[in-house]
Amino acid sequence: MTASSELDDSFHVFDTTLRDGAQREGINLTVADKLAIARHLDDFGVGFIEGGWPGANPRDTEFFARARQEIDFRHARLVAFGATRRAGAKAADDPQVKALLESGAPVITLVAKSHDRHVELALRTTLDENLEMVRDTVSHLTAQGRRVFVDCEHFFDGYRANPEYAKAVVRTASEAGADVVILCDTNGGMLPAQIQAVVSTVLADTGARLGIHAQDDTGCAVANTLAAVDAGATHVQCTANGYGERVGNANLFPVVAALELKYGKRVLPEGRLRETTRISHAIAEVVNLTPSTHQPYVGLSAFAHKAGLHASAIKVDPDLYQHIDPEQVGNTMRMLVSDMAGRASIELKGKELGIDLGDDRELVGRVVERVKERELKGYTYEAADASFELLLRAEAEGAPLQYFRTESWRAIVEDRPDGTHANEATVKLWAKGERIVATAEGNGPVNALDRALRVALEKIYPQLAKLELVDYKVRILEGKHGTQSTTRVLISTSDGTGEWSTVGVAENVIAASWQALEDAYTYGLLRAGVTPAE
Repeated sequence: MTASSELDDSFHVFDTTLRDGAQREGINLTVADKLAIARHLDDFGVGFIEGGWPGANPRDTEFFARARQEIDFRHARLVAFGATRRAGAKAADDPQVKALLESGAPVITLVAKSHDRHVELALRTTLDENLEMVRDTVSHLTAQGRRVFVDCEHFFDGYRANPEYAKAVVRTASEAGADVVILCDTNGGMLPAQIQAVVSTVLADTGARLGIHAQDDTGCAVANTLAAVDAGATHVQCTANGYGERVGNANLFPVVAALELKYGKRVLPEGRLRETTRISHAIAEVVNLTPSTHQPYVGLSAFAHKAGLHASAIKVDPDLYQHIDPEQVGNTMRMLVSDMAGRASIELKGKELGIDLGDDRELVGRVVERVKERELKGYTYEAADASFELLLRAEAEGAPLQYFRTESWRAIVEDRPDGTHANEATVKLWAKGERIVATAEGNGPVNALDRALRVALEKIYPQLAKLELVDYKVRILEGKHGTQSTTRVLISTSDGTGEWSTVGVAENVIAASWQALEDAYTYGLLRAGVTPAE
């Protein structure tokens, strides 16, 4: 469990996803999950990874035992979290302090009360005894060779109520040997100007090295963290994707990106910032939460451009509508095609898809009008790149790309007296001069159609065996009501190496699904490099 970092100790990026982040509603990490996330965070290059509270529960105790054996940290140091000793006891005799030492973690973070009312009401002890608890615990752990950080819980609320006592806790921790004292906005109620003013004052009055831990209850956790850095904090505590209790914590990825790209601080090892998007999405997969598409820097939409005016400017210079080059954080620029699209949007999207439209203004104009015409009917191409590429190729080549031709299809849903159901579909197709009729059953009419289409085509196109429908969305569009409404279906399909989305629109949900399925199979064959049927 060794760590070697190319960075000096002047600024810390401290991740607490495995402890504070795990308190988010809906996250329940196994030991294997925690080990996987720790590896991702170390790969990203954070300086410290807080693994949990050993001794507080068997899972965290097992995590530290396994992490010592199974992870060879390249960049990060593992941190154990715990509390100062109990009132009236000695740190050397406190069982939970012993558990911190037994974890084997080289760094320990202690939570300490810095709000006078919390000391008296929650700890039920005196203000002087609380200071002695901080002093004794920090001194004992440093004497055992551990590096100690101290989290001053509820610091900003405590500072508002009794600034001199809050500063006394900071001063006591620092004088006892704590390397960093972290000011915690535990309730998440502070604003950037307030954070900056308090951190500046505490730094001047105590001389301690300060860190910041911000919750996001006002939506300002990232801004508050950067405000603290502006005021002199040199240690930032964050969680991956902002996971955390209530609405979450300061998001690790925007904080790190801002520090590196806006402040010019090198806080990650060389080249690791380009892994930002990959690491964000990998951790989201481990915790089983869908990545936020609109998250700064790493979201799918972070560098997505839809308006034609923006596209025209981006065609001249991408920096005109992007604050950074997305490749710096491992993301990519995307052009969204919609009824807001202009010529530049279509040209850039074609280039993105590998289709050179050249200087054919007439062709581009036809595509623009085609998109606007179809979106008026309910199609959406910003979420269905594969259907747009097929449309673009059809206009560019003068005819639709065709691997098969549909003669007819039907889907039957049968309700039986015994309460069971049956779903059956029949498709009649032409492919490579051959008429094919295929029937299949499924767990719904769309699934039955999908299976029948696969049965009909797999003998001619064995490449289709790899295709799998991975997502299916239905939306009732505005304009009509009830069963007369127009329906839009979006289907996502995978071939094991990539995914693509297709769209269908009709007054019948089954017909809309069939359109999307036809495009999905056609695009899958195009990706596989299959030559269209004669």
